[in-house]
Amino acid sequence: MEAKKHNTSLARSLTKAAAVVWLPVALLHIEAALAKTPVAIELVLAVDTSMSIDAFEYDLLMKGIASAFRAPEVVTLIGQHDGVAVMLFQWSSEIDERYTIPWQLLKDPASISAFAAKVEKAERNPNRVFTGIGTAIDYGVRSITENAFDGHLLNIDVSGDGRNNIGVPPSISRREASALGIVINGLPILTHIVGYSNGIPTSTEDDFYDLDTYYRENVIFGPGAFVETANDYDDFARAFLRKLLREIAPQISQEDTVPRTLIQETHARRRNAYDRR
Repeated sequence: MEAKKHNTSLARSLTKAAAVVWLPVALLHIEAALAKTPVAIELVLAVDTSMSIDAFEYDLLMKGIASAFRAPEVVTLIGQHDGVAVMLFQWSSEIDERYTIPWQLLKDPASISAFAAKVEKAERNPNRVFTGIGTAIDYGVRSITENAFDGHLLNIDVSGDGRNNIGVPPSISRREASALGIVINGLPILTHIVGYSNGIPTSTEDDFYDLDTYYRENVIFGPGAFVETANDYDDFARAFLRKLLREIAPQISQEDTVPRTLIQETHARRRNAYDRR
């Protein structure tokens, strides 16, 4: 009997000790979840900087994005929302986080102007390799699941001038994103076909190829997903502004948006499974 009482007392002591150790940890996780800043939209801008895009074209892309955010109609629309969280990263075969613009909360003209200035001055990743659209989508998903915001709408915007030619197919990545309530929109830039021979880009005699159809069939996904096409690099600024206006003034309500905690838990499980491969 005495031994049984001793064991019961020991078990209670261990339980209390465990509670002392783990309760603060649990509270920290709860506080972290509650600390998420609610916003109307989380927007990831994934910009193609692969080998097919030269320095002049890169400059057109960044100036076009900055100009769109400075447009009076965009500033007005953002001001009507309960905050718009936005980040930008460059992609090719891989993503180098040193060349990303981290998440920014846009709520007023000053914060919007500051973000536009960062975009315009963004240094280009010198590692210009192949076109990994699936890799870009995966990174966009990670950026959304790990940020400090809780958005009603979750969007990844992929802009580029070519088809996926390395890494995970975008058709797979986009379905995983959609399962987490993330919508993927596309901005294909129509250019002449570029083939590759031993890693060297080679032009062909063909005219423009149907990149917008490729984006519709393989890249965009989710409720209200759309493609906005730029006819060439000079047309990018116009196309990006039109795309941005559609994204911050969405016509489709996502009433069945996946709960944020479920998004994070699901993504964490998938990352753990990937790490074990």
